[in-house]
Amino acid sequence: MNSHQFRARIRKSLSNEALQAALDANAERRVTGRITAFASLPDWRERRQQARAVRAEVIERLEEYLERFIKNAAQNGMIVHRAANADEAIKIFLEITGVQRRFGAPLLIAKSKSMVSEEINLNHVLEAQGMRVVETDLGEYIVQLRGERPSHIITPAVHLRRHEVGQLFHEKLGVPYTDDIPTMTHTARKVLREVFLTADVGVSGVNFGIAETGGICIVTNEGNGRMVTTLPPVHIALMGMERLVRTLDELALMLSLLPRSATGQKLSAYTQIIQQPLPGQQRHILLLDNGRSRLRNSLLRESLYCIRCGACLNACPVFREIGGHAYESVYPGPIGSVISAGLFGSEFAPLAQASSLCGACKEACPVDIDLPKLLTRVRAGKIPANNDRLSASRGGAGLTPLSKFFLEIYSRLATHPRLFALSQKFAWLGTFLLSPFRAQVRLPAFTGWGYSKDLPRFARRTFRDYWEGSRLNAGKVRVADLQVGNEKHQPLFVNKSTRRTFDDGVEQFIEEWTRVGGRVIRTSKDKVTDKVVEFLQTKGIRHIHLEPNVLDEDVLQKAGIAISRERDSEIRVGVTRALCGLADTGSVLEADGEGGKLLASLLPELHLTILNVSEIYPSLQDALPLTRSTKSAVFITGPSRTGDIEMSHTIGVHGPGEVIVFLAV
Repeated sequence: MNSHQFRARIRKSLSNEALQAALDANAERRVTGRITAFASLPDWRERRQQARAVRAEVIERLEEYLERFIKNAAQNGMIVHRAANADEAIKIFLEITGVQRRFGAPLLIAKSKSMVSEEINLNHVLEAQGMRVVETDLGEYIVQLRGERPSHIITPAVHLRRHEVGQLFHEKLGVPYTDDIPTMTHTARKVLREVFLTADVGVSGVNFGIAETGGICIVTNEGNGRMVTTLPPVHIALMGMERLVRTLDELALMLSLLPRSATGQKLSAYTQIIQQPLPGQQRHILLLDNGRSRLRNSLLRESLYCIRCGACLNACPVFREIGGHAYESVYPGPIGSVISAGLFGSEFAPLAQASSLCGACKEACPVDIDLPKLLTRVRAGKIPANNDRLSASRGGAGLTPLSKFFLEIYSRLATHPRLFALSQKFAWLGTFLLSPFRAQVRLPAFTGWGYSKDLPRFARRTFRDYWEGSRLNAGKVRVADLQVGNEKHQPLFVNKSTRRTFDDGVEQFIEEWTRVGGRVIRTSKDKVTDKVVEFLQTKGIRHIHLEPNVLDEDVLQKAGIAISRERDSEIRVGVTRALCGLADTGSVLEADGEGGKLLASLLPELHLTILNVSEIYPSLQDALPLTRSTKSAVFITGPSRTGDIEMSHTIGVHGPGEVIVFLAV
């Protein structure tokens, strides 16, 4: 894409009033939500620098940590593949799915959100092979029905208004038109539930790989990520090779920043830690390079620190005006303008011109990536080429020839002090002659300047003139005052939380759990089953999905409540026992149990979980070690939710719409 094509796409976006309204609404809510979420984290600045140090260390010694991750994942029973480029990734994927082919029927692929799949153009290749590929994230599903790419890495359908989605569902799904967002969400849930239950292969992205355990972490809100990693017999996780942390402590650090930056949450509704395949399941991890090694060895390597939160997009004044589709890249916005050029080549260099270099992106970044610096490097042509060296292109990548010409003139003047001083005098005289009676200069229309900002006349007296005519007495500064002492390095992970008192932790959990939309019913340990039976009877529920060793099953049978442990999407209620609760986020930890595959907390519309007050931990970091001995675990923070249509908060997407904790004392 050249600069003329990019400008044409920008003009098209700016003239779209519906797009402008959608982008404004998304940006304001995302930025406000982020600020509110970080207000609950007093040491977020320290964590931000620790996270940056973690990412820098991982990228510096990437091959070492990749080897450790691959070794541990393989020991866990996962099948790990490495792909040097998109073609290799596609080939590996087709080899995996080729074994699953059914005679006379197309393979059904259920996909959770994955930017890597967009990067390698996976959907189109699979469809060309006769497979049926269905995006299951609500926003991704909407843009797939429209035949579009996602316009935002977190909110794929941010460019659409509710009436457009309603019309789309009417045309594509044959349902009556409505612009009621909960109704449209329920329609998608109903259609996609059948996809989850019958899919041959589930595909997901990966937020973080954990080198010390060989596990992967997947963060979602709707529940579709859990569906595609739990229900199909084959799960393929697509992972950029740089998406690693070394330890569970570092994962806790990243998870204290990622949800707050991405969606304004302390913790997403579902934070999965997957260590092993489930019984009868095959689990693959596909690690993709696709230019990341070149990027790592270039002046743009800092862009690999990115944790894909989308905060820089929401903060960027340019993205907030033109949206993601104007960029014509999988990765839009400030970070996308850097990594698109770094991964895909100089044809994406013009994207870096779409920035005011105001620094809002750097301020918003949870790992403190210096995006303005990286954008200027792309503009200067510092793009890694296919031979692992810097591109030989000259500076001004993405500029028009006329712009390059004038910038070269300016560069020559700016590097010769006397010529620069002389040019300042001529600049004053020239602008005075152009506009002798106004303080601002009217430029010709063909320049494209002056529509939204005034260009002031150059001053007769320059800063240098004033400087030479004044005396500055700054006093003496001791050299010792300028020296930095031998400071100890900050720890690369947050210190573990300390519990104030037992009661404080319980009350904090109840407060946070209620805040995220959950309910709490207090009971005693010896009365848990009776309390659950009482609740079920008031709801008229006679059939539940029950995990083993959770309730007294004799009491349930006497009460006339049937028990099931098989996969049945018609059962309305699932009952589980939580391993622990988290006081600071209002979360419960569920893990695969005896004969269970986390279905009771996933398929029903109502999830009941039993939690002992003695199992409430202060924070995520304290509880993460419990996941080491599990095949698959998930921290659940309230009911499933989405904001993919007009950023409207909607409860009950693919997972349960109601979650109740029976808190046992």
